[in-house]
Parts: sequence; C-alpha cells; structure tokens
Amino acid sequence: MGIEKKLIRQSGESTPLSIYDCGVTEYRSMLDMQLDLIEKRIAGTIDNTVLLLEHLPTLTLGANKTKNILLQTRENLAEENIDIIDIRRGGGATAHNPGQLVVYPIISLTSLDLGISEYIRQLEGIGIELLKTLSITAGRVKGLPGLWIDEKKIASLGVKVKRHITYHGMAINLINDLAIFNNIVPCGIENVRMTSAERQTQTPIDMEMVKQTLADIIMGLWA
Repeated sequence: MGIEKKLIRQSGESTPLSIYDCGVTEYRSMLDMQLDLIEKRIAGTIDNTVLLLEHLPTLTLGANKTKNILLQTRENLAEENIDIIDIRRGGGATAHNPGQLVVYPIISLTSLDLGISEYIRQLEGIGIELLKTLSITAGRVKGLPGLWIDEKKIASLGVKVKRHITYHGMAINLINDLAIFNNIVPCGIENVRMTSAERQTQTPIDMEMVKQTLADIIMGLWA
C-alpha cells in the first residue's frame, strides 16, 4: 500500500523541519516508511521530519512483554479485520484506528540539543498544548506513560531512538471508536479508562483543523 505524503509545513530556519500529512494509512507500510526516513536522516539526506496520520485498525505490542496483554485471540481479531503487530518501541500494547491522530517525529536529538527524557517531555507537552486548544486540560501522571484527564487516558506514547534519531511517537484519541481498546489492557495498566477529545467535549472535532494546529505547535517548538 503506497503512502502519499502531503507537505503541510516547512521551515528553513536554524533547524529545518518538514511536516507531512499522510492521511489514513496501513500500519506496516508506515513502519517501513519510518525506517527508511531514519536511515536518510542518519545519512543527512533529509531534514527533521514529522509525519501526521491516522491508522487503519491495528493493535501494536511493544518491547515490554509483560505489558502486552491481549483480551481476544489473534484469530478473533483477524476476523474483525484488526491487524496485530509486534514492534520494538517503548511501552506495551496499544491500539490505533481512524479518528486517532498519530504523530511520528523523525528528528535528530542532536540537532535540537535534547536528551531522550527531555524529548519525551516535549512530545508530551505538544499533546497537552494541542488538547488545550480544544478546551481540554490533560496532564502527566507519575509512573504512567501517556496523557491523562484525571483517571482517564487520552493519549499514548511509545518512543524509539536509533543513533540519536527518533521514531514512533504519540497517538491522541480525537474522534476514534474507543471500543478497539476493549481488546487489550492498554499499556498493561489494569482498569484504565480510555477517552477521546470528542467524548470529553461532546462537540464535533475537525481532524484537518486539528492537524494544522498541531503543525503550528510543532513548528513553534522544533523549527
């Protein structure tokens, strides 16, 4: 499945950065694209790049095996057209589907003079600021990854770094069907309740407008 990248922001300032909208994509193809872009960023043939997208229904299992808990058999999930993929990003099981906004930064930590922990806090901060524009107050919970609204989780993070280049990233629930999370224990956290921007605000959310707002926030921080 080919993926079309639509350039929506580009900066030629001190730290060049390009942001692309990749639409709704199949997970495996997007992972291949990320791996290709990492090698190009390592080689210096591309600038820092951020991909914004939505995924077709997919469950991903992270590097922390104890937090990869499926509540359905792989056979049942396949019958429901939900893909299952073992990957090596941080964290445990999570879910993706259309209406969830996914952010994949392919950036050089060296170019931004960031350590991994600081980068993760900045990525979380981007999500917090985006949700604030939707009149949603989200925050961090010590010891629990992702972004939270009280006891409800609205965003998941899973980051991988290769030779100081980041990939994977953050998934924010905006207007997606949250029932997909019933197939897993999200990130291995028992009794977690998932929520979305639409559920929190009870108002329509314009995905394209949110992508533009997110691109502005990212440009303001990393370009």
